[in-house]
Amino acid sequence: MTEIQDAPADRLSVGDSVIDARPASVAAQFRERVAASANREAFRWPEGDVWRSATWRETGETVDDLAAGLVALGLEPGQTVGIIAGTRYEWITSDLAVMCAGAVTTTVYPTSIAEDVAYILADSGCVIAVAEDDGQLAKLREHRAELPSLRHVVLIDGEGDGDWVLTLPELAERGRKLLAEQPNVVEERSAALVPSDLATLIYTSGTTGRPKGVRLTHEAWTYEGSSIAAMGVVLDDDLQYLWLPLAHAFGKVLLTAQLACGFATAVDGRVDKIIENLAVVKPTFMGAAPRIFEKAHAKVVTTAEGAGGAKAKLFAKAFETGIHADRLRREGFPVPFTMRLKLALYDRLVFSKVRAIFGGRIRCFISGAAPLNRDIAEWFHAAGMLILEGYGLTETAAGAVVNRLDDYKLGSVGKPLPGVQIRIGENNEVLIKGPNVMTGYHKLPEQTAEAIGEEGWFHTGDQGSIDADGFLSITGRTKELFKTSGGKYIAPPAIEAKFKAICPYVSQFQVFGHAEKYVVALITLDADAAAGWAAENGLAGKSYSEIASSGEAKAMIGGYIEELNGQLNRWETIKKWAILDHDLTIESGELTPSLKVKRAVVEDKNRGLLDQLFAG
Repeated sequence: MTEIQDAPADRLSVGDSVIDARPASVAAQFRERVAASANREAFRWPEGDVWRSATWRETGETVDDLAAGLVALGLEPGQTVGIIAGTRYEWITSDLAVMCAGAVTTTVYPTSIAEDVAYILADSGCVIAVAEDDGQLAKLREHRAELPSLRHVVLIDGEGDGDWVLTLPELAERGRKLLAEQPNVVEERSAALVPSDLATLIYTSGTTGRPKGVRLTHEAWTYEGSSIAAMGVVLDDDLQYLWLPLAHAFGKVLLTAQLACGFATAVDGRVDKIIENLAVVKPTFMGAAPRIFEKAHAKVVTTAEGAGGAKAKLFAKAFETGIHADRLRREGFPVPFTMRLKLALYDRLVFSKVRAIFGGRIRCFISGAAPLNRDIAEWFHAAGMLILEGYGLTETAAGAVVNRLDDYKLGSVGKPLPGVQIRIGENNEVLIKGPNVMTGYHKLPEQTAEAIGEEGWFHTGDQGSIDADGFLSITGRTKELFKTSGGKYIAPPAIEAKFKAICPYVSQFQVFGHAEKYVVALITLDADAAAGWAAENGLAGKSYSEIASSGEAKAMIGGYIEELNGQLNRWETIKKWAILDHDLTIESGELTPSLKVKRAVVEDKNRGLLDQLFAG
């Protein structure tokens, strides 16, 4: 293991203070919230075209029934229960029920292939699985022989078989019968938990290799929630819109924050419904991966450009002025009076309409899971919507660093949470120490020792820098840097982010060039944006692959490549490129469930095309 060198003062950042007063477990935190906010709304979720709602008391009763049902099935403290479902109310109540029963939740992405589902459930030793529907159940039936510990499957949508499979209502009914006989059984299970008990096993999807189970304790989650509450980023009267995968740490930490703060959450995991639902739900905040902000930005911009004429010119001028004024304010300069008058007009004619697309009540967005392009952040901020970028990993229970409402720098990921320490180590690697750091990888002692040093510093694999004000910026990924045959280092994420900020029609932009003479790129188009562009450029009705292969699309992308190259050093410029005939997807294995690109997979699948680009 690489020895950690002592960092000078300007390369070490520490959160304000340690949050000591917090519940002993997530179960205790939940029960305290139910008692404190019994009649307030806790969750709402869609059923068809209607949004249903539940108070904290009602949610508490549901969780108690399910927790007792799990106990009735023979679930013992410390055993594991897998949840294989999309983001929905039943995922949340099932997860809380597992922890209130004194057990451990293993999260599984519903998009995972059957072999990966079986591996995760077997590796974590799951004795019960909560499956969303018959499709997820089929994965378990296919690999039942490899899951000898799996005694029962609880089906959210579908019918039970009276033996191995029972439905969620049947589980709740068993729980009510047990509670009639032992009314304190769930409360006793919850009270027996201590901070160091394991709460969650989250298997990192990773960009290469088999997933690793990250062991996160109750202390890690209650610390996260209490820290977020102490910072005042979100408040008890907020309304969250939650679509993030709950198998991912980002989604889980927002649930923990809800328990600590007491705000209500509207839940719907359908990504294609985000914009539509925002207009209906009118939330005050939402967490999202950068790709969601990129897509929303592209949709709004291309729609405005498509209007043409005076409207398009007004839109462009409004954002040009808005971004200029915003930069002046953030740099401490006054905004000229005439510019303020123009901004008032632009706000009424342009910015208010953009905000209305997102519901009109957004206090802030929270961005995580991948780097957010500063240009995208500035665009949203000019429209009156602040994106607070944060940073963390599954191994740090998601949140480690975040910008605050009253203390932020666009382009940075913020300052450490109270009690978290950030150090810049060798090769500019970001190291983290704090109560939120995992206890280790499940059944992988050697990999745990490599990740966490003897002094307790977790090695993130990300490169970063800390400025004089204590703000952390992520500058790259140690394993993503490559060197050309000319000896020049290239940081692909920085180049890729620049392109995605200037081209509204791109979905993915991947840079390659390790040990080669020059840098090349593989490009995919955003299907919706590209279809709109195609309709205006003589390609209406064409398929994605037809648009991607057209001379018109190549000319359009070529123009943006030239613009990009004008912003790069000579050795970084894109010499050759190609548009792929398909976008990258989770199902194809090219994206992780949190929408990160699996660079190695993309490179391997397109090896022949890359060889052609590097030839000559």
